[in-house]
This record gives sequence, C-alpha cells and structure tokens, in this order.
Amino acid sequence: MLCLSLLTLLLAGHTPVMGLPLRASDLPTQPHAGPSEADQKFAEEYLWRFYGYQPKLARQKRTADTDEDADWKTGLCDKLQSMQRFFGLHPSGELDKETLAVMKRPRCGLSDVERFGDTIRWKKRTLSYRITGSNLPSSASKVHKVFREAWKLWSSVAPMKFRKRSRKEADIVICFHKGDHEDGIPFDGKGGILAHAFLPGLGIGGDVHFDADEDWSFNSTGFNLLAVAAHEFGHALGLPHSSDPGAVMYPSYNFAPNYELQLSFRDVKDVQNLYGISPNFASLFSKKPPPRTPDKCDPDLSFDAVTELQQEVLFFKDRFMWRKHPQFDETAITLISSLWPDSVPPFLDAVYENVDGNVIVFFKGHQYWILKQLKLQEGSPRNISHLGFPSRIKSIDAALHFRIERSTVFFTGHECWRYNEKERMMEGSPVLIEQMWPGIPTPIDAAVFYEGSYITFLLWRFVHFFKGNIHYKYDSNSKHVISTSPVNDLLECEKHNNEILTEWR
Repeated sequence: MLCLSLLTLLLAGHTPVMGLPLRASDLPTQPHAGPSEADQKFAEEYLWRFYGYQPKLARQKRTADTDEDADWKTGLCDKLQSMQRFFGLHPSGELDKETLAVMKRPRCGLSDVERFGDTIRWKKRTLSYRITGSNLPSSASKVHKVFREAWKLWSSVAPMKFRKRSRKEADIVICFHKGDHEDGIPFDGKGGILAHAFLPGLGIGGDVHFDADEDWSFNSTGFNLLAVAAHEFGHALGLPHSSDPGAVMYPSYNFAPNYELQLSFRDVKDVQNLYGISPNFASLFSKKPPPRTPDKCDPDLSFDAVTELQQEVLFFKDRFMWRKHPQFDETAITLISSLWPDSVPPFLDAVYENVDGNVIVFFKGHQYWILKQLKLQEGSPRNISHLGFPSRIKSIDAALHFRIERSTVFFTGHECWRYNEKERMMEGSPVLIEQMWPGIPTPIDAAVFYEGSYITFLLWRFVHFFKGNIHYKYDSNSKHVISTSPVNDLLECEKHNNEILTEWR
C-alpha cells in the first residue's frame, strides 16, 4: 500500500515539531527493514518544508470520519510522490531507503514547488551587493573573489551587471549566519541546509544567507562555496529550483570534487527568459555552448555503459543515468551520484552486476571500482591488470555478465575476454568479437542481458548491444542480430511529451 510505512507511525499519533531544523546527522540508523520513527518524522518535515505538505497539527482531535483520514493519507502520499518525481525516483509513494537518502543530501533551504514566474524579477539591470558580518569562512578578499566569479556566471549570459558596495545600502546583502538568525528560516549546523536566498524585492528581497557552520571550500574539499553561491544568486535573480539534475539550480548539492562549474543549458534559458540575452553571449559561447543534460529523445543519443541492477536496467551517460524498471511508468534521468554519492566517477566505460558476489563493478580508463550494498570496497579503485589484462589493454569498452556460468565477458576494441568470477581469473586467450558475436559492429559501447522477467532472463537468449545511437538485439541461439532500433526506443521517448531544446544559434 502506498505510503504505508510512513503512515503507520503518524496514524499512531506521533507528530514531529514543524519548523525545527533538519539534521540528517542526528538521525539514528535502525538495523531493521523499513524507516525508523526518526526517519519518518524527518520525511514528514521534509515534505512540509519543501513540498507544501500541510499536516494536521491536532490529529488526536480527529473524528472517526474515514473520508477525512483518507484525504489526509492521500495528501501525504501525493507530496511524497511529487518529491520522488522531482528527483527522478520511482514515484511509489513509499519511504524507501533511496528516497530517504535523497532527502538527507545537503541542499538549498528553498522549496522545490514554488514557481516564481517572470513577474518576480529585478526591474533594473545593474544590481549592487554587499558582504556583511563576521562569520566569513576565509579572508574578505578571498570570499569576495568567489562571489564575483559566481555573479560573472550569470552576467555572461544575461544583460546584468553586479557592483560590490562596502558601506552604502545595497540591493543584495550577503552574509554567513549560525542557527536562528531572525529571518524565520534557521540554519541547522553542519550538513542539511547549506544556504537560502530571498526573491527579488525591497528590504530582505534578494538577500543571500550561508550557514556559517558548514565546511566551506575553495577547492576540492567540503562544500564548494562557488557552486552554492552560484545557485543562491540564481534565486536572488528570481529563478526557482530546477528538476534538471545537470542544472546549477538543482536543489541538492551535486558537485563532485574538482568539477568545473558551468551554467547548464537549462539555467541559461531560464535566466534569459527573465532578463534577455547578454550582448556578449554569442561570442563567449559560440565555440563551447552551455552543457546540456542528456535528453532521452535526442536522436544522436548514445550510452557510456548499460547494466542490470536487480530488477532495473541502468543506462549511463556522462554524469547521469536513466533507470528502467518494469513497474516505472516513466524512465527518468537522475545523477549517478544520487545512488552512489562520491563513490563512482562520471563518464564510465563499462558496468556490470555480479549477483553471486552481491557487487557491482564500474570501469573507467585503466581503473575499476567495486561496490557492495552501495558501499565502496576497500582497495578501490584497482588497476584492470589485476583482472588479468595485459599491459596493452588500457580500458574496457563493455562488460556482459553471465549469472549461471559465473563468468563475465569483457569487450576491448575488436576482442572479447572471458573472466571466471568464481576462480577470479581470465580464461584462455581473447577471441575476435566477430567470431563470438557475428553481426555485431566493433568497437561496441555497451552490452546487457534483460527481458523484463526472471524466467526469460534465465534462458540467456537475448543480448542487447549498443554502438553509437543504434541498439542491436542479438539472439544467442541463432547467433545473429534479429533487430536494430534507435537507443531512444528503450527509454520510452515520446517527443510530444518532452521538450526538445533548440540548438544555439
């Protein structure tokens, strides 16, 4: 039943205190299956804060009116499903471990469901800002340098100018606070909410507040101040949160160490809808346009890697992945880091799941990472030479795991290699792909078994190969390709329901 695990506690009369700061680090970890009482309270407050859930504060006074209870349950489930859809999760309405993990990720303090519209914006094109307070994480000059760079990201794409003031009143006041700082939105210490901003307007409008208790970073450790500042300055300009996981305006902190911060295509389009296009935009971005989040309806879409993971099939591309599940109504895109935070690199070469070992293995370049129950195993990353590859092999193109045989076939260029998972050794010499899999072009991008049911899965009959934007369905019994199609077909692309963004001109 949808939301059953979340509602069990709430119907018993337990009510979280709304408005208290969210601190995922304070929540106890429970060994049993299902969410703990603390997790359920945390989730209800999360939905209240970020998705507009309105709990009944006096549940003990409710009558026995079943319709009223049903309405209340439906409201909670609706909000949970809205949150799951926003983050590209399966909208089951159940408070599973994955949904909780996303809820507990550090993030911005603004709601995800507010839509500011094009009327909430600054009417002028030159804005002043001032940095105040004594809680700066470093020298004033160093902090100002970061903020100047963050403002420049927005002024390079929209016709806006930002001027720093030291003493005079400014349009936007930027400061670092701890705990309750008398704006109605207290900070919660390390982790949780990193910062928040206010919409354009008089008084506090446009102001930006950072949590001074965070470990703010100017390089690759802690929370990158530039990344968070660019996000909050977007709010100060009037932008809402974006469900595009590649956007700076995505609500959760999703920046890997040493990531080169850029406004995404979506960020640029949204701010230009408010303020227009910078006169220098064409010259600045003609050779390197803003990066797009991969679009499942892109006719040129290709995959870096594809693997099964329990009942799902995962399609990897750059920093992102699509998750195909037999119970999903839609195959949604999300960040790789949403499932494996800080463990798995982007731009992968190959991935496969070894069910017997209860591990999933990721390959990039000459290295591979082993995760068990979503945890990085000791010794990762390792060199692929540990698997038995000679020094001439620098990377893996694809991996195809055989559960029954307990072996994995690796594809490298025009060759394939068989690895014995039980003995942990390579079997014999490589063979040509055209001999083992006649009709499959080389080199390939990815390979996977799946048919959507366990019975047909055990037959190991159909293999799905990917090269460029073409998907090859291969019959292992007759040893020939039985069909080809665009890779988009596997992601249920419906162009009339998806916005295909136009090319930069």
